[in-house]
Amino acid sequence: MNDRAALLKGIRVWLVLFVVCLVLSGATAFPLVHELRWTESLLNWLSVGDHFPALTEWTARVRAGLDEADADYPFLLYGTDWLAFAHLVIAVAFYGPYRDPVRNIWVIEFGMIACAGIIPLALICGPIRGIPVWWSVLDMSFGVLGVIPLYVVRRRIRRLEALTSTSTSTSDGAAVPA
Repeated sequence: MNDRAALLKGIRVWLVLFVVCLVLSGATAFPLVHELRWTESLLNWLSVGDHFPALTEWTARVRAGLDEADADYPFLLYGTDWLAFAHLVIAVAFYGPYRDPVRNIWVIEFGMIACAGIIPLALICGPIRGIPVWWSVLDMSFGVLGVIPLYVVRRRIRRLEALTSTSTSTSDGAAVPA
């Protein structure tokens, strides 16, 4: 396998990993009420409250709020449906860099900017919405962790771009279209 093929394969593996995580993150927003009931039951069964009472108290509060919203105001949960949809649509955008990484590096950079945007969103909206600080830190970790594969992909795309531009130039230095 030559350098170009190895770089392309690495880029695609990292992109698939990122897209799978993005899709899973979005897909979990659809069955939110049921997931939270299941999570609360699991936390109680594992006696997590003995070690992390704030986590189980927060989970119970959020579950109660979601149960009430689901029973009396189900239209509020429509917002989480749109959140899930947005994750899926963004995941589709990463097909561009999968197909042609050099031409579509902007999608990677857009994703990196979105990951960075999670931090101010959590810091500003968390306190406004009464979200515990530790939960906002957890939310911010998605941005920090999400940017890692995108950073790796961006570096590899730049190396692929340099390798491609070197291999497509003629002996007199004029570039030949790839």
